[in-house]
Amino acid sequence: MRALIGTGVALVTPFQKEGAVDTEALTRIVNFQIENGIEYLVVLGTTAESATLTAEEKELVIQTVIQANQGRLPLVLGVGGNHTAQVVHELKTRDLSAFTAILSVSPYYNKPTQEGIYQHFKAIAEASPIPIILYNVPGRTSSNMLPATVIRLAQEFSNIVAIKEAAGDIVQAMQLLQHKPAHFHVISGDDMITLPMVLAGGSGVISVIGEGFPKAFSDMVRLGLNRKVDEAYAIHYQLADAINMIFEQGNPAGIKEVFMHLGLSENTVRLPLVNVSSDLSQRLKQFVDAFPL
Repeated sequence: MRALIGTGVALVTPFQKEGAVDTEALTRIVNFQIENGIEYLVVLGTTAESATLTAEEKELVIQTVIQANQGRLPLVLGVGGNHTAQVVHELKTRDLSAFTAILSVSPYYNKPTQEGIYQHFKAIAEASPIPIILYNVPGRTSSNMLPATVIRLAQEFSNIVAIKEAAGDIVQAMQLLQHKPAHFHVISGDDMITLPMVLAGGSGVISVIGEGFPKAFSDMVRLGLNRKVDEAYAIHYQLADAINMIFEQGNPAGIKEVFMHLGLSENTVRLPLVNVSSDLSQRLKQFVDAFPL
C-alpha cells in the first residue's frame, strides 16, 4: 500500500450560498490538490460534513471527485459509523471499484469497550472487498482505540492496512509505531504533530491544512520522509499559526474560510456548524495573502 505514503487530504464538500452541493467548486478543489503535489484524496470523511449529506448528495460528491480526478491520484472513501450492520451492508452493496481503500472511523457515541471496537472492525474486515484504514479520533467518538486493539486488528486481518491516528498523543503514536506489523501504516490525523509522527516512523498524513496549502504541506511531509529535518521544520513553523486558526472555531468552517480567500469555493457550512467569526476570517485572509503559495 505505497499509495498511502505521503500526504492525503480530507476533502471538504463545498456548498453554494443557498446550500446545494457545488460540484464546480469541488472540481476546482480536486484539481488544486493534484496540481500542488498531494499524493491521495479522501472522499466523504468528517471534513466533508458527511453527517449532513443525503444519500443522493453523497453519491453526487463521489461521482464528481471520480470524474475530476480522472484516475490521476488514488482515492480513499469514508465508510464508517456506529451501526456495524449498516456499515457492513454499505460495503457489500456499494461500488468501490474506483477506490484504493476505505477509511472507517471507530464507532462514535455508543462508547464501546475495546472488545466492542475489535468486533466492529472484525465484521468490517470480513465484509470489505478493498483495504481498510482504521480511524481513531477520540475527540469526536468519545472513545480511544488503544494501541493493543489496533495491533490485534492489524495482525489478524491482512486487509486492515493502516490507521489514521488522531488522538493528538505523540506517545500513543509512538507505541503504535513500535509494535505495528511491518506492512502496517501509521498515518497522522493531527496536522500539528504530523512532522514528529513522520520522523518517528509514520507514513504521512490525512490532512485538513494540507488541502488549503497543498504544495507546502506535502513538501514538508516528503522532506520529513527523506529525513531532511531542518527543511521540514521550517515549513512546519511557517504553517503552524494557520493550523491553529483553521481549527479554532471548528472544522471544516476554518478550512472553508481559507478556500473562500483562495477563490476556490464559498465558505458555506451546514447547521449545526456556522461560519467563523469576522475576526478569524480576517486573520485567515491575512495569512493566505502573505503565504507564498
